[in-house]
Order: sequence, then C-alpha cells, then structure tokens
Amino acid sequence: MPMIVATIGLVTVAFVWVMRMRNAATMAQEPAGVAEEVISAARRLGFRRRQNSHPVDCVDDPKLATAALAIAFLELGGLPSPDQHDALLAALQRRCDLGLKDAEEMLILGRWLVTESRGPAPAVTRLCRRLAKIDRAGGFTPLMAVLNDTARAGRGGIVSERQKDALDEIARAFKAS
Repeated sequence: MPMIVATIGLVTVAFVWVMRMRNAATMAQEPAGVAEEVISAARRLGFRRRQNSHPVDCVDDPKLATAALAIAFLELGGLPSPDQHDALLAALQRRCDLGLKDAEEMLILGRWLVTESRGPAPAVTRLCRRLAKIDRAGGFTPLMAVLNDTARAGRGGIVSERQKDALDEIARAFKAS
C-alpha cells in the first residue's frame, strides 16, 4: 500500500512539473511569434502582458486604449485608406498630446490588440469596457474627438452600420446614451 501511495505521489509531482514547464515554454514562445515592431513598441510604451489574461485587460494607458479603439473603429468601415490612416495618426497626435513616434507605436500596438481580440468588432467591445474602467471621466472626450476626426477623413464623413453599432457600444460602456 505505501508503494502505491508513493507512486501516485511521484506521478502527481511529475505531472505538475511538466505542466509548469509547458506553461513556461508557451510564455517564452509567444513573443517569438509577434512581429519585432510590436515587441519594440510594447517595450517603448511600457506595455506588459500578464499571464493568464487577455492582452486588452493588460492595457493601463488610456491613450493606448484610445488608439486601439480608433484603429478597430476605422477597420469596421472596411479596409482603411492611407488618407484615413494619416488622419487617424494626426488625430491621435492632436487629441492625445502625443509625438509622432509615440502615436505610430500606439497604432502598431493597437493593431496587435485588435488582432488578439479576433477582429475589430470584438475589439471595440473589449477596449471600450477597458477604457471606461481605467479612465471613465477623462477617456470619453479624447476618444470621441479622435473617432470624429477619423470619420471625417474617410468615405465623405459617412460612417458604416458597423461603425454606428460601435458608437452605440462605446456610449453604453461610458453610460452616455
């Protein structure tokens, strides 16, 4: 009987050790799969991903959340044109008081966050909830200003149905409706 208990104990310890090593390997491989641009932008902006949480839930900077939401909003209207992308970059600089380099890196990291959310529609939901959580009082006005400037730049200022739904989602998250 003691041999059976000892064997079961050894198997349990081995299993726990293997699972810990597998998790460590997964965490080590993850940055290798991400583009070098995203990694350098994340480092420069101080973004740290926590284990066992979605990347959007690790966003602590309202400006980064605004940039990611803006890129998701832009993509909801279809493939963004270079003019729309430039307008988004300029709006981020002006409305969030960012330099060109910081705005570009926030867009790179924001695009990655949208991809990690499996598309722009789920990203809008996650990001607007996160932005409302980290900066309910001051996050709404710059976000809407950036989205307004970006919407004016493309497609004659007309927003798509999916973009209207995103605006409704943002209003619900900030309880501004």
